[in-house]
Amino acid sequence: MDKIVQLSIGVVMLMLVTGVAGTAFSQQRPELDRPAFDSKVALGRSLFFDTNLSRNRTMACATCHDPEHAFTDPRETEAGRSVSLGDDGASLGDRNTPTAAYARFSPVFHKNADGFYVGGQFLDGREADLKGQAGGPPLNPIEMGMPDEATVVERIKENPVYVASFNKIYGAGTLDDAEAAYDAMAESIAAFEQTAFFSPFDSKYDRFLRGEVKLSKQEELGRVLFFSQQFTNCNKCHQLQTSQVSREETFSNYRFHNIGIPANPAARAVNGKEPGFIDRGLLDNPGVDDPVEDGKYKVPTLRNVAVTGPYMHNGVFEDLRTTVVFYNKYNTKKAAGQINPETGKPWGPPEVTENLSLEELEHGPALDDKRIDAIVAFLKTLTDRRYEHLLEE
Repeated sequence: MDKIVQLSIGVVMLMLVTGVAGTAFSQQRPELDRPAFDSKVALGRSLFFDTNLSRNRTMACATCHDPEHAFTDPRETEAGRSVSLGDDGASLGDRNTPTAAYARFSPVFHKNADGFYVGGQFLDGREADLKGQAGGPPLNPIEMGMPDEATVVERIKENPVYVASFNKIYGAGTLDDAEAAYDAMAESIAAFEQTAFFSPFDSKYDRFLRGEVKLSKQEELGRVLFFSQQFTNCNKCHQLQTSQVSREETFSNYRFHNIGIPANPAARAVNGKEPGFIDRGLLDNPGVDDPVEDGKYKVPTLRNVAVTGPYMHNGVFEDLRTTVVFYNKYNTKKAAGQINPETGKPWGPPEVTENLSLEELEHGPALDDKRIDAIVAFLKTLTDRRYEHLLEE
């Protein structure tokens, strides 16, 4: 089938699935001949796909959080897919775009009773919640590139359906106050992101928990290893619920760790960062100033992890198996375990050498190839049903 026809069919299907027929990402502006949206979710759904909210009208939330690709960015850049291209067609980021799937389960950014930072949005938790996250990209100069809130609101006011919707949902005259209107826009997008469209819990693993399917022997071995308190370190950071069979497990405890990820030279070579630049992770969060947090990033969900590569906060690893092998380097004594299988060279040094989470990383024995493959097989079972076809690509 012709690729253009395939793309057109895909866009139509997306419009039907999300209920945004006529307001989809593929159009330059939402339709102008319908009544006002009657809920924050419906309004947020349209805003999520609206390219008019970017400076050059080329980029929407859905550009970097594409529902066809588990809410990550599938676009190729000079640095591959490790970082995202901005609305200006030239700017490249320095961090890999996190999935928006299951993002609603990250708690509000805070310091817990044990003194550890937890939750928030973005890899450094710099926005407390989904509303804060939704308001960030439109004003980011290397993302959607709008100069200020008022300019975004003027774009919204171009569309009479939006005007009617904001008046209906948030009260007459809301769009006359740029700050209040921008806040309402972000709140609406966040409302859409909290729906089951982003977090269906229908992967093979979920169906296994419901007794609908069986895991293969390899997948079951991977599941046992993953949740083991003795043989791996996976669940020390990637288990939220107390029980191994809890439903709606998001596979993240939302804490922050430095696991020794090296810099991504491919991204740095093209994104304009000056030589010697260091991404400080959590320490770049404006609300954090303790050097002990240097180099730490929020533990990501493992939902859809098999189809959301490249991996780590900067997209430095292409293959899911590589990430498991990387973790294993902290425990294995084999020389081969100290070699990055993607480069054939030793693992690069940590970008930030301080504050490594060695207690968690060095927990458990080294894994052999059979167990590494089993863990990868289990991680693939965490793929939402509608993305399972991507596992074969």
